[in-house]
Amino acid sequence: MIFVPTDELKVGMRLAKPIYNKNGVLLYERNTKLTLQGIYSVKNFELIGLYILEPAEPLPPMTAEDIEFERFQTMAVFSIKDDLKAVKQGKKPAELMVLANQIVQIYGSLKHKINFTQNLRSPEDYVYKHALNVAILSALISNKLHIDRAEQLNIVMAALLYDIGRLYLPTKMQNKTDGFDTEEYQMFRKAQFDGVKTVQDHVDINTSVKRLVKGSQEDYDYADESAVKHIPWGVRVIQVAHYYDIRTAMNLYEEPESEVQVVRSLLKNEKHFDVTVVSALLDSIKILSPGVCIELTNHERGLVIRENDKNPLQPIVLSFDKNQVYDLSSPRTAKTLQIKDLMKTMDNRIIVDESTLEEYLNR
Repeated sequence: MIFVPTDELKVGMRLAKPIYNKNGVLLYERNTKLTLQGIYSVKNFELIGLYILEPAEPLPPMTAEDIEFERFQTMAVFSIKDDLKAVKQGKKPAELMVLANQIVQIYGSLKHKINFTQNLRSPEDYVYKHALNVAILSALISNKLHIDRAEQLNIVMAALLYDIGRLYLPTKMQNKTDGFDTEEYQMFRKAQFDGVKTVQDHVDINTSVKRLVKGSQEDYDYADESAVKHIPWGVRVIQVAHYYDIRTAMNLYEEPESEVQVVRSLLKNEKHFDVTVVSALLDSIKILSPGVCIELTNHERGLVIRENDKNPLQPIVLSFDKNQVYDLSSPRTAKTLQIKDLMKTMDNRIIVDESTLEEYLNR
């Protein structure tokens, strides 16, 4: 599987991922050969490119839930783009509340973990894809925290709106998250302020959502127990979801950070993140769940066979190379062996080997 920019697409190339229109209607199924009309459609949708199968490459497995997740993402981004632009102009967002309700309905009551797959982003669509992902993660996390439905909806609405200030930046800066020079940093801080003010002044956004949007842009010391109790749960949720998404995002021409490294940072940085919320995130998405394929620091590859609830980064794994089981929570093992990274497909999906896991468990 390879990523091919839109301008380099050719008739006959096979699609590795489906293509949907703005209403979520399937236009081209996976494994479909591109036609000239299909290439024109891709250009009209302003897609930056497509994942294409190599000539002899078989179609990679995707669950029905994975396919639906990508369909929903595609459909929602079109809606968010129109609504955030409307909010910026002081107009009523036509579909934002509808979308927030959909996100809570789909992801706000799940009993199982999902494969949280990142889609490739360009500076032009970064703001909208980031807003959607933070909203989905916030729905998942708030569910694990047993937050009631009404407050879940407020949190998801705030997650969709809290980073609207990026729209006040030049397009080329909208996907930038660090490495600012002095002038850029001043522009970024002003854009954040303008975004918060836009939401605060908007007559169609409720007070609870406005409070969460403003709070999400502030810095807190979560190590200060006396101060933490005054931080709304929605703010804590959005800040964790924001950090996880920006660090694992797939930006055009940039490698995303490893989920393992991001989780390690979240767990280690108790001053900036609520540990209960971080745990809820890890209970919501598949990172080191049974069946996930991993690479170890000794360059062996294997799969997770049992999670570790106390330390998610130290599960029990089965090495493919030596057919040996490692308990990474063992102090003796942990001194010399850790998880280096997750094994992924070219489109950044985590590889899960359910058959090998089942074979091992049935021994």
